[in-house]
Amino acid sequence: MKVAVVTGANKGLGFGIVRGLCKRFDGDVYLTARNEERGRAAVADLEKEGLQPKFHQLDITDHASIVKLRDHLQNTYQGLDVLVNNAAIAYQFNDFVPPPYPEEAQQVCHVNYFSTLDVCQVLFPLLRPHARVCNVSSLNCHESFCDCSPAVQNRIKTAIHTIEDVNKLINDYVKAAQNNQHLKEGFDKYPYGMSKIGISLMSAIQQKTFDEQGAEDIIVNSCDVGVGGWVATDMTAQYGVSIDKGALNPLFCALLPPNVKEPKGKFLYDAKEYDWWAT
Repeated sequence: MKVAVVTGANKGLGFGIVRGLCKRFDGDVYLTARNEERGRAAVADLEKEGLQPKFHQLDITDHASIVKLRDHLQNTYQGLDVLVNNAAIAYQFNDFVPPPYPEEAQQVCHVNYFSTLDVCQVLFPLLRPHARVCNVSSLNCHESFCDCSPAVQNRIKTAIHTIEDVNKLINDYVKAAQNNQHLKEGFDKYPYGMSKIGISLMSAIQQKTFDEQGAEDIIVNSCDVGVGGWVATDMTAQYGVSIDKGALNPLFCALLPPNVKEPKGKFLYDAKEYDWWAT
Protein backbone atom coordinates (compact mmCIF):
# COMPACT_ATOMS: atom_id res chain seq x y z
CA MET A 1 0.00 0.00 0.00
CA LYS A 2 1.34 3.41 -0.98
CA VAL A 3 1.18 6.25 1.52
CA ALA A 4 1.30 10.06 1.40
CA VAL A 5 1.87 12.53 4.23
CA VAL A 6 0.94 16.23 4.33
CA THR A 7 2.20 18.43 7.17
CA GLY A 8 0.20 21.30 8.65
CA ALA A 9 -3.01 20.01 7.14
CA ASN A 10 -5.94 20.56 9.49
CA LYS A 11 -6.92 23.76 7.66
CA GLY A 12 -5.99 26.04 4.80
CA LEU A 13 -3.69 24.96 2.01
CA GLY A 14 -2.69 21.70 3.69
CA PHE A 15 -6.34 20.70 4.01
CA GLY A 16 -6.82 21.39 0.30
CA ILE A 17 -3.77 19.31 -0.57
CA VAL A 18 -5.07 16.37 1.47
CA ARG A 19 -8.44 16.67 -0.25
CA GLY A 20 -6.78 16.61 -3.66
CA LEU A 21 -4.57 13.65 -2.80
CA CYS A 22 -7.55 11.70 -1.45
CA LYS A 23 -9.20 12.12 -4.84
CA ARG A 24 -6.17 11.38 -7.01
CA PHE A 25 -3.53 9.38 -5.10
CA ASP A 26 -3.74 5.59 -5.15
CA GLY A 27 -2.97 4.92 -1.50
CA ASP A 28 -3.51 6.11 2.06
CA VAL A 29 -3.27 9.85 2.71
CA TYR A 30 -2.28 11.17 6.13
CA LEU A 31 -3.54 14.53 7.33
CA THR A 32 -1.15 15.62 10.07
CA ALA A 33 -1.54 18.45 12.55
CA ARG A 34 -0.09 19.63 15.85
CA ASN A 35 -3.45 19.59 17.60
CA GLU A 36 -5.05 16.15 17.57
CA GLU A 37 -8.59 17.43 18.19
CA ARG A 38 -8.43 19.85 15.26
CA GLY A 39 -6.75 17.26 13.07
CA ARG A 40 -9.39 14.64 13.71
CA ALA A 41 -12.13 17.23 13.14
CA ALA A 42 -10.58 18.01 9.75
CA VAL A 43 -10.53 14.31 8.89
CA ALA A 44 -14.21 14.09 9.87
CA ASP A 45 -15.02 17.01 7.55
CA LEU A 46 -13.36 15.22 4.63
CA GLU A 47 -15.12 11.98 5.51
CA LYS A 48 -18.41 13.85 5.10
CA GLU A 49 -17.30 14.47 1.49
CA GLY A 50 -16.87 10.74 0.98
CA LEU A 51 -13.07 10.84 1.33
CA GLN A 52 -11.00 8.65 3.62
CA PRO A 53 -7.91 10.43 4.94
CA LYS A 54 -6.07 9.09 7.95
CA PHE A 55 -4.76 11.16 10.85
CA HIS A 56 -1.47 11.24 12.71
CA GLN A 57 -0.36 13.89 15.16
CA LEU A 58 2.72 15.81 14.04
CA ASP A 59 4.37 18.91 15.44
CA ILE A 60 7.24 19.61 13.07
CA THR A 61 9.03 21.64 15.76
CA ASP A 62 9.14 18.56 18.03
CA HIS A 63 11.76 16.02 16.95
CA ALA A 64 10.17 13.29 19.05
CA SER A 65 6.85 13.87 17.28
CA ILE A 66 8.53 13.45 13.89
CA VAL A 67 10.18 10.22 15.07
CA LYS A 68 6.80 8.87 16.22
CA LEU A 69 5.38 9.48 12.75
CA ARG A 70 8.40 7.83 11.15
CA ASP A 71 8.02 4.76 13.34
CA HIS A 72 4.32 4.52 12.50
CA LEU A 73 5.01 4.73 8.78
CA GLN A 74 7.82 2.19 9.00
CA ASN A 75 5.76 -0.27 11.03
CA THR A 76 2.57 0.13 8.99
CA TYR A 77 3.80 0.73 5.42
CA GLN A 78 7.53 -0.03 5.47
CA GLY A 79 8.09 3.15 3.48
CA LEU A 80 6.79 6.50 2.22
CA ASP A 81 5.74 7.50 -1.29
CA VAL A 82 4.68 11.16 -1.10
CA LEU A 83 5.73 13.86 1.36
CA VAL A 84 4.29 17.37 1.17
CA ASN A 85 6.01 19.75 3.59
CA ASN A 86 3.37 22.42 3.96
CA ALA A 87 3.50 23.44 7.63
CA ALA A 88 4.66 27.04 8.09
CA ILE A 89 3.96 30.27 9.95
CA ALA A 90 3.96 33.94 8.95
CA TYR A 91 3.09 37.29 10.47
CA GLN A 92 3.58 39.26 7.27
CA PHE A 93 0.27 38.87 5.43
CA ASN A 94 -2.34 38.84 8.17
CA ASP A 95 -3.61 40.46 11.34
CA PHE A 96 -1.55 38.28 13.68
CA VAL A 97 0.39 40.42 16.13
CA PRO A 98 4.08 39.65 15.58
CA PRO A 99 6.55 39.35 18.43
CA PRO A 100 9.53 41.72 18.49
CA TYR A 101 11.48 41.45 15.25
CA PRO A 102 14.43 39.42 16.59
CA GLU A 103 12.02 36.85 18.01
CA GLU A 104 9.92 36.85 14.84
CA ALA A 105 12.95 36.14 12.66
CA GLN A 106 14.10 33.31 14.91
CA GLN A 107 10.63 31.81 15.24
CA VAL A 108 9.70 31.93 11.55
CA CYS A 109 13.01 30.49 10.38
CA HIS A 110 12.95 27.79 13.07
CA VAL A 111 9.50 26.58 12.04
CA ASN A 112 9.56 27.14 8.30
CA TYR A 113 13.12 26.11 7.50
CA PHE A 114 14.86 24.20 10.27
CA SER A 115 11.83 22.17 11.37
CA THR A 116 10.98 21.27 7.78
CA LEU A 117 14.59 20.17 7.32
CA ASP A 118 14.23 17.98 10.43
CA VAL A 119 11.13 16.33 8.94
CA CYS A 120 13.09 15.60 5.77
CA GLN A 121 16.09 14.19 7.59
CA VAL A 122 13.93 11.86 9.67
CA LEU A 123 11.53 10.71 6.94
CA PHE A 124 13.76 10.61 3.85
CA PRO A 125 15.22 7.18 4.72
CA LEU A 126 11.67 5.83 4.26
CA LEU A 127 11.28 7.14 0.70
CA ARG A 128 10.72 4.37 -1.81
CA PRO A 129 11.61 4.32 -5.51
CA HIS A 130 9.43 6.80 -7.45
CA ALA A 131 8.71 8.82 -4.27
CA ARG A 132 7.79 12.48 -4.63
CA VAL A 133 8.62 15.29 -2.22
CA CYS A 134 7.03 18.73 -2.45
CA ASN A 135 8.48 21.42 -0.21
CA VAL A 136 5.96 24.25 -0.24
CA SER A 137 7.94 27.46 -0.65
CA SER A 138 6.65 30.83 -1.83
CA LEU A 139 7.25 33.41 -4.50
CA ASN A 140 8.26 35.55 -1.55
CA CYS A 141 11.66 33.87 -1.80
CA HIS A 142 12.12 35.73 -5.09
CA GLU A 143 11.00 39.02 -3.59
CA SER A 144 13.29 38.60 -0.60
CA PHE A 145 16.19 37.61 -2.86
CA CYS A 146 15.69 40.78 -4.91
CA ASP A 147 15.77 42.86 -1.71
CA CYS A 148 19.04 41.33 -0.49
CA SER A 149 22.31 43.12 -1.18
CA PRO A 150 24.37 42.14 -4.24
CA ALA A 151 26.87 40.43 -1.90
CA VAL A 152 24.18 38.25 -0.31
CA GLN A 153 22.63 37.55 -3.71
CA ASN A 154 26.02 36.43 -4.98
CA ARG A 155 26.46 34.21 -1.92
CA ILE A 156 23.11 32.56 -2.60
CA LYS A 157 23.91 32.02 -6.27
CA THR A 158 27.50 30.84 -6.01
CA ALA A 159 28.37 29.69 -2.48
CA ILE A 160 25.47 27.44 -1.47
CA HIS A 161 26.38 23.84 -2.26
CA THR A 162 25.33 21.83 0.81
CA ILE A 163 22.60 21.79 3.42
CA GLU A 164 25.21 23.07 5.88
CA ASP A 165 25.72 26.09 3.62
CA VAL A 166 21.98 26.80 3.70
CA ASN A 167 21.90 26.36 7.47
CA LYS A 168 24.70 28.91 7.85
CA LEU A 169 22.96 31.39 5.54
CA ILE A 170 19.72 31.26 7.52
CA ASN A 171 21.53 31.25 10.86
CA ASP A 172 23.58 34.27 9.77
CA TYR A 173 20.34 36.10 8.96
CA VAL A 174 18.76 35.15 12.30
CA LYS A 175 21.89 36.16 14.20
CA ALA A 176 21.99 39.51 12.41
CA ALA A 177 18.30 40.02 13.18
CA GLN A 178 18.95 39.48 16.89
CA ASN A 179 21.16 42.56 16.81
CA ASN A 180 19.02 44.50 14.32
CA GLN A 181 21.92 44.32 11.87
CA HIS A 182 20.14 42.27 9.18
CA LEU A 183 19.68 45.17 6.77
CA LYS A 184 23.23 46.40 7.31
CA GLU A 185 24.49 42.88 6.54
CA GLY A 186 22.47 42.76 3.33
CA PHE A 187 19.53 40.53 4.23
CA ASP A 188 15.89 41.23 3.43
CA LYS A 189 13.65 42.51 6.22
CA TYR A 190 10.95 39.82 5.91
CA PRO A 191 11.55 36.61 7.90
CA TYR A 192 9.00 34.64 5.87
CA GLY A 193 10.75 35.33 2.58
CA MET A 194 14.15 34.57 4.08
CA SER A 195 12.87 31.25 5.43
CA LYS A 196 11.52 30.35 2.00
CA ILE A 197 14.87 31.13 0.39
CA GLY A 198 16.12 28.38 2.67
CA ILE A 199 13.38 25.98 1.54
CA SER A 200 14.03 26.60 -2.15
CA LEU A 201 17.79 26.17 -1.79
CA MET A 202 17.34 23.07 0.37
CA SER A 203 15.08 21.42 -2.20
CA ALA A 204 17.59 21.76 -5.03
CA ILE A 205 20.36 20.33 -2.86
CA GLN A 206 18.18 17.42 -1.75
CA GLN A 207 17.50 16.49 -5.37
CA LYS A 208 21.20 16.73 -6.22
CA THR A 209 22.00 14.44 -3.29
CA PHE A 210 19.45 11.81 -4.34
CA ASP A 211 20.83 11.89 -7.88
CA GLU A 212 24.39 11.47 -6.64
CA GLN A 213 23.32 8.56 -4.45
CA GLY A 214 21.69 6.84 -7.41
CA ALA A 215 18.22 6.91 -5.86
CA GLU A 216 15.62 5.37 -8.16
CA ASP A 217 13.35 8.13 -9.47
CA ILE A 218 13.00 10.08 -6.22
CA ILE A 219 12.03 13.65 -7.09
CA VAL A 220 12.12 16.74 -4.88
CA ASN A 221 10.73 20.10 -5.94
CA SER A 222 9.74 23.31 -4.20
CA CYS A 223 6.82 25.42 -5.31
CA ASP A 224 4.74 28.50 -4.88
CA VAL A 225 1.09 27.86 -4.17
CA GLY A 226 -1.86 27.77 -6.45
CA VAL A 227 -2.65 30.26 -9.15
CA GLY A 228 -1.11 33.69 -8.83
CA GLY A 229 0.54 33.08 -5.47
CA TRP A 230 -2.21 34.03 -3.00
CA VAL A 231 -4.49 31.49 -1.33
CA ALA A 232 -7.34 32.39 1.01
CA THR A 233 -6.14 31.02 4.36
CA ASP A 234 -5.63 32.34 7.88
CA MET A 235 -2.03 33.11 6.89
CA THR A 236 -3.22 35.55 4.20
CA ALA A 237 -6.22 36.92 6.13
CA GLN A 238 -8.44 34.99 3.70
CA TYR A 239 -7.19 36.93 0.67
CA GLY A 240 -6.69 34.98 -2.55
CA VAL A 241 -7.99 31.98 -4.46
CA SER A 242 -9.69 28.96 -2.90
CA ILE A 243 -7.63 26.33 -1.11
CA ASP A 244 -8.48 23.84 -3.86
CA LYS A 245 -6.97 26.12 -6.50
CA GLY A 246 -4.12 26.83 -4.14
CA ALA A 247 -3.41 23.12 -3.87
CA LEU A 248 -2.94 22.67 -7.63
CA ASN A 249 0.78 23.43 -7.73
CA PRO A 250 1.72 21.24 -4.73
CA LEU A 251 -0.45 18.46 -6.17
CA PHE A 252 1.32 18.77 -9.50
CA CYS A 253 4.65 18.20 -7.71
CA ALA A 254 3.33 15.40 -5.51
CA LEU A 255 1.75 13.48 -8.38
CA LEU A 256 4.47 13.66 -11.03
CA PRO A 257 4.31 10.37 -12.98
CA PRO A 258 7.05 7.73 -12.74
CA ASN A 259 10.36 8.31 -14.50
CA VAL A 260 9.78 11.89 -15.64
CA LYS A 261 13.01 13.75 -16.43
CA GLU A 262 11.86 17.18 -15.30
CA PRO A 263 11.10 19.05 -13.13
CA LYS A 264 13.66 17.86 -10.59
CA GLY A 265 15.06 20.07 -7.87
CA LYS A 266 13.25 23.08 -9.30
CA PHE A 267 11.07 25.87 -7.98
CA LEU A 268 7.66 25.76 -9.66
CA TYR A 269 5.20 28.59 -10.15
CA ASP A 270 1.86 27.73 -11.78
CA ALA A 271 3.25 24.24 -12.56
CA LYS A 272 6.18 25.69 -14.53
CA GLU A 273 9.83 26.11 -13.62
CA TYR A 274 10.51 29.62 -12.31
CA ASP A 275 13.93 31.18 -11.80
CA TRP A 276 13.34 32.66 -8.35
CA TRP A 277 16.77 34.25 -8.11
CA ALA A 278 16.49 36.22 -11.34
CA THR A 279 16.59 39.96 -10.68
